[in-house]
Amino acid sequence: MDIIQYSWEQELAQKSPLALKMRPENLDDFFGQEDILGEGKLLRRLIQADRFSSAVFYGPPGTGKTTAARIIAQTSKARFFQLNAVMSGVKDIKEVIKKAKELLGMEGQRTILFIDEIHRFNKAQQDALLPSVEEGTVILIGATTENPYFTVISPLLSRSTVFPFKPLENQDIEKILERALKDKNRGMASYNPHLEPEALKHIVERSNGDARVALNALELAVLTTEPGKDGIRLITLSAAEESIQGKAVRYDRQGDNHFDVISAFIKSIRGSDPDAALYWLAFMINAGEDPNFIARRLVISASEDVGNADPRALSVAVSAAQALQMIGMPEGRIILAQAATYLASAPKSNASYLGINQALEEVKVKSSGGVPPYLKDASYPGARKMGHGKGYKYPHDYAGNFVLQHYLPQGIREKIYYRPSENGEEKMIKWRLEKLWPKRKGR
Repeated sequence: MDIIQYSWEQELAQKSPLALKMRPENLDDFFGQEDILGEGKLLRRLIQADRFSSAVFYGPPGTGKTTAARIIAQTSKARFFQLNAVMSGVKDIKEVIKKAKELLGMEGQRTILFIDEIHRFNKAQQDALLPSVEEGTVILIGATTENPYFTVISPLLSRSTVFPFKPLENQDIEKILERALKDKNRGMASYNPHLEPEALKHIVERSNGDARVALNALELAVLTTEPGKDGIRLITLSAAEESIQGKAVRYDRQGDNHFDVISAFIKSIRGSDPDAALYWLAFMINAGEDPNFIARRLVISASEDVGNADPRALSVAVSAAQALQMIGMPEGRIILAQAATYLASAPKSNASYLGINQALEEVKVKSSGGVPPYLKDASYPGARKMGHGKGYKYPHDYAGNFVLQHYLPQGIREKIYYRPSENGEEKMIKWRLEKLWPKRKGR
């Protein structure tokens, strides 16, 4: 290394963000991800034994994916190469594979190829990796913030272990910040910072499980706070609030977290928790989700989860969707909130949902014999000659506007698809159907 390059790297190291400077260099300094990196857990055992195989690290930003890969690079005897999918292509992949073959053939040394943001590689680029991964020429570590089951080709996934990285717990973020405050060489200790408890708590909570966000906020707070006469930089709650102005919202309207949040929203409604429903609704609104998408899901939930336990639920949901079109946002949030809380608070039944699914399955797999003649259309000339409508009993000609007759095909006349619950208004529906239809009694 010449003196110019050395000076440049030294200067770069000094001016690097705190999050980069404080990146752990070993497992002892790594906080969080206990499910995969805790004592005795698989990923930790693989790293310690240097028996690493191809893997995909999947999780939100700032949770330690790249750090874990760098720890592997530090501890493994294998040669380590790193590519970024945004800046690399098939040519770069082929160069690494060529070098890997040379190292394996001449020195017997394995090669680990770390690809950051692997989800940004297209299918052709991922295909270029497959033969060398399959042969064991390279050990692949791919890091991604997108669901790999959607963004990484199946042959690569089948040869890799997927390790999910979760948002860091508040106590992990707090430990990371405290280490940065005490570290004199890489951290902020030389600035004599002192965080008020409320300031520390604010940064921890607002980081939303992202260590990078927390460290960047800490660095900004310290560097923009003038030292007092005693040389101490007192970081107040006000300074912390300015340094991390908004909570980091992880949301991609095209990504898997889009589906995760809407899933949490619908499941909260299904679980009759209006408070949780409002929280996830607010989360989506704040993240910029299409309100019409939310409205459509409310309409579905009204039938799927509430159903005839409260028939008004569907009207409320449809009216909300229509009103949203008229009013727009931001006032539309009130309409969505009303519909969400109504559905969450309503009695629940999925009897209609289960019934149509069972009926569809029956139609797909069984031959029923078709429409009975007396139910066939008899309105056109010649229909009567073919026996259409013969024997049909018109319900309105009978007391109570009902007469017992079969409406299902011959082979499945005793089938029951719709089984009303005991909830809400559906209880009365159940009572009436059991009174009308003998086949329902006791079933």
